[in-house]
Amino acid sequence: MMTPPSRMNPADPCSFNHRTEQLSTGRTYHFVDEKPANCPDSPSSRTILCIHGFPDIWYGWRYQIGPWVEAGYRVVVPDMLGYGGTDKPLAVEEYSTRKLCADLAALLDVIGVSKAVVIGHDWGSHIAGRFALWHPDRLLALGLFSVPFTSPSERYMSLEDIVKMIPNYAYQLYFANPESTKEIEANLERFLRLVYGIGGDRSLTRMHPLTEDELKYVASQMRSMNGPLSYYRRTKLKFEEEKGRLPSQLPAELPVLHIWGDRDPSGTPEMLGKMREAIAKLKEIKLGNMGHWIMVEASEQVVPQALCKL
Repeated sequence: MMTPPSRMNPADPCSFNHRTEQLSTGRTYHFVDEKPANCPDSPSSRTILCIHGFPDIWYGWRYQIGPWVEAGYRVVVPDMLGYGGTDKPLAVEEYSTRKLCADLAALLDVIGVSKAVVIGHDWGSHIAGRFALWHPDRLLALGLFSVPFTSPSERYMSLEDIVKMIPNYAYQLYFANPESTKEIEANLERFLRLVYGIGGDRSLTRMHPLTEDELKYVASQMRSMNGPLSYYRRTKLKFEEEKGRLPSQLPAELPVLHIWGDRDPSGTPEMLGKMREAIAKLKEIKLGNMGHWIMVEASEQVVPQALCKL
């Protein structure tokens, strides 16, 4: 007799409970939805909503889902717009942060949850922070992984100007160029190896975040790169939709945790300082000798720390 596959096995994407639902926003989202045993379908059930970044999918949270479920939380992890099994509109305007946050609020409605602990990584961290501004009544707590919170800008800055201030973000100029889409699609696995530090430079990561099989799975879910790269092509759109509509600080009563690796250049000292000014209930954890992909590199630390601090 064959041994049945284990549930929520990080090495097996099929071992997780996958769902696809059309949201009230009109968009269709694919997401993983895992519940602890005897979890009631209640608006008040303890829920963690995880938001991935670039170039990632729901699978980036594979090491957190099972342990958090075992700790008694329902864990919901969508493929964000443009990724995996979720809708992939062509127009950049569809990837505005306001629309993405409306999708996440609608996703919580679909699963019948009124408030959740919202945790994001990379671009997901930025979106999670904006979700706390657009929909402050839907969060119990906020987790920011790798990328610190940035307040809405009072004046427009082009991506070129942003890169002058933060040279670490120079790569975003290439992603913002529409010509990069076909180039990356034509060399997708090579691109993913470069970004994840597989088989090459490990200056930003302590270990390989993806095995060969995991790399092939992620690549199979990212054949179309227009959507993922659109997140880098909406700088002015984001400013225009936020101007005069969002506060500069997160809600004073909202618990916020920022976790980052000390080898990750995503957050500059200046960004970290401004984040501390904008968040009243901020806790910080700096992980020594860790890079950008902390959900894999520091999986054993991230799981308990997030639950303890939030």
